[in-house]
Amino acid sequence: MAQRILRNTFIVLLLLLAATVWGINYMVDSSTKNQIFTDLNAIPKSKVGLLLGTAKYQDKARHIINPYYQNRIDAAVALYMAGKVDYIIVSGDNATAFYNEPALMKADLIARGIPEKKIYMDNSGFRTLDSILRCRDIFGEDHITIISQLFHNQRALFIANHKHVNAVAFNAVDGGSFWDGIFREKFARVKMVSDLLLNTQAKYYGERVEIK
Repeated sequence: MAQRILRNTFIVLLLLLAATVWGINYMVDSSTKNQIFTDLNAIPKSKVGLLLGTAKYQDKARHIINPYYQNRIDAAVALYMAGKVDYIIVSGDNATAFYNEPALMKADLIARGIPEKKIYMDNSGFRTLDSILRCRDIFGEDHITIISQLFHNQRALFIANHKHVNAVAFNAVDGGSFWDGIFREKFARVKMVSDLLLNTQAKYYGERVEIK
């Protein structure tokens, strides 16, 4: 009897978890769909593009580039060259002296022809939430174009919408990882909702930076 109750309780909890994950993901997808663009001609112009960071290398020892990273760089360059953004904030993790996503992104953007003076570094974009909040509170920008892959853009837009940031997003080509696009992202969104409910703040703030 006790074993059956335990089994049934486990099944109910599993179903509740599945329903919660499905509900959150449906809410995120449906509420942001009109803010997402893949066509350069259709996306409205913003002063600032917020390029969200990820690891550059899939295998650093063999210098294999992470396709998510490369495709985000390509998307940011395309937006700038088309005149759809005037400046780019590169926001990512700079947790140690040996790992600096913004520095790598900045160097690669410059190599592709974007002037250094048009690029601003956010070294404390440890999470998507941090990147959005710091863009608003440190850089003073609340009308932005977010640059990442579709699944990431949807989450970033959802955060922006709840933090009073007027944003659209431009989709970089997907990186092709089933784990990132399906499983990891679904549970990242559950954590995101928890952060929004708890009004979690960015890890670091600091002095204001004027983009001009």
